[in-house]
Amino acid sequence: MLQIYCKNTGTSKSFPEGSSLLEILSEFEFEHPYPIVSAKVNNVSQGLKFRVYNNKEVEFLDVISTSGRRVYTRSLCFVLYKAAADLFPGCKLYIEHPISNGYYCVLKEASPQSSGGAGERLAALRRRMQEIIDKDIPFRREEVQTDEAVRLFRERGFDDKVRLIETCGQVYVDYYTLGNTVDYYYGRLLPSAGYITVWGLEQYQDGLLLRIPDRNDPTRLAPLVPYPKTFEVFAENLRWNNIMGLSNVGDVNCACLNGHASELIQVSEALQEKKIVQIAEEIDRRFRRPDNPLRIVLISGPSSSGKTTFCKRISVQLKACGLRPVSLSTDDYFVDRVDTPLLPDGSYDFDNFDTVDHAALQHDLLRMLAGEEVEVPQFNFVTGRREYLGKRLRLDAGTVLLVEGIHALNPRLTDLIPDSDKFRIYISTLTSISLDDHNWIPTRDNRLLRRIVRDYNAGAFTARETIRQWPKVCEAEERWIFPYQEQADVMFNSALLIEFAVLRLHAEPILASVPKNCPEYSEAHRLLRFIHYFTPVPDKEIPPTSLLREFVGGSSFKY
Repeated sequence: MLQIYCKNTGTSKSFPEGSSLLEILSEFEFEHPYPIVSAKVNNVSQGLKFRVYNNKEVEFLDVISTSGRRVYTRSLCFVLYKAAADLFPGCKLYIEHPISNGYYCVLKEASPQSSGGAGERLAALRRRMQEIIDKDIPFRREEVQTDEAVRLFRERGFDDKVRLIETCGQVYVDYYTLGNTVDYYYGRLLPSAGYITVWGLEQYQDGLLLRIPDRNDPTRLAPLVPYPKTFEVFAENLRWNNIMGLSNVGDVNCACLNGHASELIQVSEALQEKKIVQIAEEIDRRFRRPDNPLRIVLISGPSSSGKTTFCKRISVQLKACGLRPVSLSTDDYFVDRVDTPLLPDGSYDFDNFDTVDHAALQHDLLRMLAGEEVEVPQFNFVTGRREYLGKRLRLDAGTVLLVEGIHALNPRLTDLIPDSDKFRIYISTLTSISLDDHNWIPTRDNRLLRRIVRDYNAGAFTARETIRQWPKVCEAEERWIFPYQEQADVMFNSALLIEFAVLRLHAEPILASVPKNCPEYSEAHRLLRFIHYFTPVPDKEIPPTSLLREFVGGSSFKY
């Protein structure tokens, strides 16, 4: 017999060796408003079929939890793929990226002429998915040597999975079956399809949108919010990836192993520079309009999207256009620390819109637009007070003002300034590369890894502290940043094709330092497993002006 401590109840019970988490769950009684879908065992995410052979600490999770939500979504993706494979033998399903509170998918059939119109195919997919769910077909996990997994997927024409598995350096590989359908997922799945109760599938752009439960109320679907500009940024990057012949991580790994890492870095940086030049030229064109010339550029984006370095690089290109850019950060207009809004737990809510003295900021902007010279503040993050130290700004002829901050696109920040005076830029990190055709890379993982590395290198926070803060950061982004991204005049994607390969060498030792006995270890362990899929690339050829330098160090810009 072994001892299992259940964190949900704060009690321990004895179980026979080899008991599954499902069997263990049945012996612990506790309130949970939504069904349990996964668990953490010694702070490592596991499926409910996981069997225990030693004393363990277990925390059961429902779909409200981030980890449980991932398990639910992966399983739903497998149900979609099985339905497609059953209905359209030889088809290819691409689960490309998150959008509009769902996941954008493209289905390419071997013989599309024989399967009716788009509406008929969609209806058939929905019916087949529901049949699989109603039959409660179990998800089964198999563990085999890498060579066996490669053979299995090669026989089925899964070249994307073959390249990924061959290049990630694992000795053993897990794969899953759902009935007679085989697939690969880099995280755990539900015990069976019957656990899936809330889902949707509908036409979206040129493909399908797989809809998932609302993160706050999983009894209903997350609302479908259109993001046409964001979708086009994803599509643009996917087109470039396809032109370069790099549609997934296995392709990138093979390119690096074959000596093409330098070329990938050069092309990725060139594409970003080209986009920055285009944005600068558009700003210049609007600035030189005889009527209603542009005067202010508003730059916003979520945490670790690269806003600061982007501001510096766009400034260089604006100077090349003959303009004189000056920069202003909304952070310098923070209210004094004692006046900062509070979160329900009593901690400071630094991401709240009212953390910025927007009335004072807009007053200064209006004065500058009127031709006045204005003394602007600098926020002292040590004393928690706004200080005036003699920095003065004036918008002379040829001067354009860059205003950077997470609230820069919030209409309330500049509601007294005419839209014709403003140009809005939204920066995000939209990871367009996938692990394979059915395993997308969450865009937030990209930013979280950046932030972990930057915080650690700056001596600001340990990986454990950054991971602990991250959920609050994400909640604030959902409230204060994402609702305004579609109002941007232009979007800039700061993600680099080879970025994870470079971040791996920086992030590995930092993540490995997170103690196993703390809650943050679960996320550190997941991120470590994730970055091991990438062939590591040293950062020596990353240019000193790269956006990535803001996070790994070595930038030629002063921050």
